[in-house]
Formats: sequence, C-alpha cells, structure tokens
Amino acid sequence: MIDAILQPWPWYVSGPLIALVMLFLLLTGKNFGMSSNLRTMCSIGGAGKVADFFKFDWKRQVWNLMVVVGAVAGGFVAAHFLSADTVIDLNQDTVVALESSGFINPGEKYVPDEIYGWEAVTSFKGLMILIVGGLFIGFGTRWAGGCTSGHAISGLSNLQLPSLIAVIGFFIGGIVMTFFILPYLL
Repeated sequence: MIDAILQPWPWYVSGPLIALVMLFLLLTGKNFGMSSNLRTMCSIGGAGKVADFFKFDWKRQVWNLMVVVGAVAGGFVAAHFLSADTVIDLNQDTVVALESSGFINPGEKYVPDEIYGWEAVTSFKGLMILIVGGLFIGFGTRWAGGCTSGHAISGLSNLQLPSLIAVIGFFIGGIVMTFFILPYLL
C-alpha cells in the first residue's frame, strides 16, 4: 500500500484535478500563473514607488500567493515524505551520454549534484548561469506576458491564441537549450 502512495500520480488522476482547479478559476474570473506572484511581492515591498508597473491593487492577488506557499509546501512534503529512494530507470544511451558529460552515477537522484549541488551553484560558472538565466527568464516572462504555467495551464484552457504561441516558443526554446546550449555549459 505504501509503495502505491510513493509513486507519481497517473495522468488520469492529476489531469482532471488540474482541470477542476482551472474551471474554478475560470468561474471566479481569476487567472493562474506563477510570474504574477513576483509582481505582487514587489508591489507589497513598495516597488510601486519606483515603477508604475507595480502600482496596482495587490490585495486582490493575495490568493495567488497561496499557490506559491502550496507549491513550496507540497514540494517539501513530496520530497521528504512521499518519495521512494529508488534509482531512476534511464535508457542506457542516456546514461552513457550523461557520464560522458561528467555526471557521476546518472539516475541515482532526480536532481544531480553536478548541477544542483551547493558546490556547482556557488561556483563562478554556476553563479553566471543563474544570473544570466534569471535575466533571460525575467525578460522573457515579461515580454511573453506570463510564464510557462500561466500560459500552458491557464491561457490554453481559456483557448487564448497568444498562449498557444508562447507555449510553442517555450518548447522550441527548451529543445534548443537542451540539445544545443546546455551541452556546452556542462
């Protein structure tokens, strides 16, 4: 029984749950998205005194901050209480490719220390990747009018053409990063 709990939820359970949440948000006139929370937090912190973009009624967006709290709390609970310590079943070609890129024991962890460990993150290269990547993500999110979660979940469920175009762009950008840029950064 406990092994069944430690497995990821199948699409036919999690998908309808996401759809129900989106239906509720649609019926209440709200839009889901994580990047709007940064604007809300900046507004709460007084950024409206510096830029007009942050001058809005942030109290109407406090509900969306609960999404951030829930995502952090849910991630913590899932990682520490609902995750089985199992090796990830990777294709042998993937294992060979990762080992040739410098990964030790690929598939042992979901988040490898070679990328996410403190030593990697606090190195000069790691800090530069975080800073440049953060700038690109911040600029892209603002330019696209939202983040991947906002466009892919909320925008597509509302049948918005700009969200479809943004999601296609996100996937193209992810493929370019994965196959053409990231191998040179590692």
